[in-house]
Amino acid sequence: MAETHAKTFTDPDEATAEAAGLEWLAEAEADGGTRIARVLDRPGPTVLDLELISDGSPTAAQAERFGRSLAHTHAAGAPHWGAPSPGFPEHGELRMGRSRTPFTTAEDAPGTWGEFFAEYRIRDFVRRIVDAGGFDRAEAAVFDRVADRLASGELGSPQPALVGDRPARLHGDLWAGNVLWPTDDGGPTGAVLIDATPHGGHAETDLALLSLFGLPRLERVLAAYDAESRIAAGWQDRVELHQLAPLLLHVFLFGGSYTGAALRAAKRYA
Repeated sequence: MAETHAKTFTDPDEATAEAAGLEWLAEAEADGGTRIARVLDRPGPTVLDLELISDGSPTAAQAERFGRSLAHTHAAGAPHWGAPSPGFPEHGELRMGRSRTPFTTAEDAPGTWGEFFAEYRIRDFVRRIVDAGGFDRAEAAVFDRVADRLASGELGSPQPALVGDRPARLHGDLWAGNVLWPTDDGGPTGAVLIDATPHGGHAETDLALLSLFGLPRLERVLAAYDAESRIAAGWQDRVELHQLAPLLLHVFLFGGSYTGAALRAAKRYA
């Protein structure tokens, strides 16, 4: 019998959303996407039993396989900007977890990535941070200027080559801690992903989050991704733009040093 890791949630909808999201990401495995940790059981409404992955340090070959496979996960696509996974609980607001990260329905989805990122990642979080006393008016105005430029299309860029002209299927919380490196060499995809917040977005957002908290062998991962699915020119200059989403989430949840980091990033694009 496979070893399991029990993950407990505060709300049954959060457990349902996580299980649905992992299943949606796992659909891409058939076309070369990164392996996703399996939900093996749901013993209670707020508990998921996940397969236990033995995590180690990545080899260069694992990092390269992960980069190539992540390109295919993104290429699986999503029906619209901000789309949650099929099976996401649809009663009430389309939000997830204690961050209350918002998603969109097909009816209210913006027409472009810039509009989505401006409203559902920057302005939504900034409004709530201001309400909680985290940003003053002048600080909020910096993010508003970035959002205006995004919504106008000024800061947009093409998706990587395999994704094409559509939303990518994002992991959505792809920091280093959610990338596990199995000690059995990771099989054909090198790594296993956990703890996702999947949605339709720009692939560069996942790639930017990988670099925010120091993924091991990141340069090899990105080089392999780029060789598999060419990233649009100038992507290095857009890393901090895409990092605004996770930085604002961390400001909302934790405040502290993340406030300065988010402001410094935003000023580059305001």
